[in-house]
Amino acid sequence: MQRALICVLVIGCGDSGGEATPPDAARDAAPTSCAAATPWASAPDLALGPTQETAVVAVGGKLYVLGGFAQPAGGSLAIVRAVQIFDPVACAWSMGPELPKPIHHANAGVVDGTIYVLGALETTSFTATGETWAWNPATDAAWSPRTVMPAGTQRGAAVVGAIAGKLYVAGGLRNGAVADVSVFDPGANAWTALPALPEPRDHGCGGSIAGKLYVAGGRQATITSTSPKLFEYTPDGAWAERAAMPTGRGGTACGVIDDRLIVVGGEGNPATATGVYPQVEAYAASTNTWSTLAAMPTPRHGMGAAAIDGKLHVPGGATRQGFGAVATYEVLTP
Repeated sequence: MQRALICVLVIGCGDSGGEATPPDAARDAAPTSCAAATPWASAPDLALGPTQETAVVAVGGKLYVLGGFAQPAGGSLAIVRAVQIFDPVACAWSMGPELPKPIHHANAGVVDGTIYVLGALETTSFTATGETWAWNPATDAAWSPRTVMPAGTQRGAAVVGAIAGKLYVAGGLRNGAVADVSVFDPGANAWTALPALPEPRDHGCGGSIAGKLYVAGGRQATITSTSPKLFEYTPDGAWAERAAMPTGRGGTACGVIDDRLIVVGGEGNPATATGVYPQVEAYAASTNTWSTLAAMPTPRHGMGAAAIDGKLHVPGGATRQGFGAVATYEVLTP
C-alpha cells in the first residue's frame, strides 16, 4: 500500500521507517501536517531526527524538547545539548540555545515563562546530576545556572509540577529509584526537602492540577518493576493514594489538560514483541476516576509531552523497549 505524506514543513518531514513502524492504516489515519485531525494527528518529525529520553515543556504556545539521546541524520546515537523548538502556528522547527552540557532524562518545568532544568542524568552510565539551569525564551540569550540540588538529592527521571510559582520534583533515579521530593523556589533560588513519596519511583510521570501534585505509575529501577499507583500531594500537607491507573507502566509521558492528567505510552509491556505500550489513559482529579482514550498510532516510551491549546503534543521517544529512537511527533486532541 502506498503511503501518502502531507508535508507542511520542511525539516525532517517523512516516514520514520524501521521495523517498529506501525501498520499503514494507522499511519495513514494521521497524516503528517499541522491540521486539526482527531483524535491523533502527526506533526513534522523532530528537527534533530530520532530522539528519546528528553524533557518536554510548553511556553508561549511553543513546544521545547530538551536534551536526550539523539541520532542526527548520518550520525550515531549520542547524548545531546540540543533544544528543539516547534511552533504549531508556523508548523516549523527551530533550534534554541544549547544546554550547558549533554543530558538525558532531565527534570523540567516552567514558571512565569522561564524554563527550568532541575537535575538530570548524564553520560551512558546514567549518572545523576543536580545542576539547575534557567532560560526565558522571550528575554534570555542563553541558559544560566541556579542553585544546585542539595548533595544527595540529585536525580533524573523525576516528575515535575508547578504550583503557586514553585517547582515540585518527586521521585527519580539516582543509583536506583528514590522517593525524594524537593521544591525549588525560583524567587528565592533555593531548594527545600519535602515529605517523601510513599514508595520509590523513577520514570513515572505527572503534573499539577488545582494546586496539587500528581505522580502516576513509574517503576523501581528495572523496566518491568512497574506500578499502577497514583499519588497526590497537597503542599504543606501530605501524600495520599488515589485511584490506580488501569495500566501500570513506566517510561510514560504526561500532560495536563483542564482537570485531567493524560498518560501516554510506556515500556515493559509483556504482551508485545516491542515491549512498548500504546495505551492512553486520563485521570480526572475532580472525580478520582480514570478513562481510556484513543491509543497511540505509534506506541512509544522515553518521550515527554506537553499541552498547548487543549492538545497533547508527544514528540520523539522509542518504538521498542530500551533504545529505539524515532523522530515521530504526534498530537492528541482528547
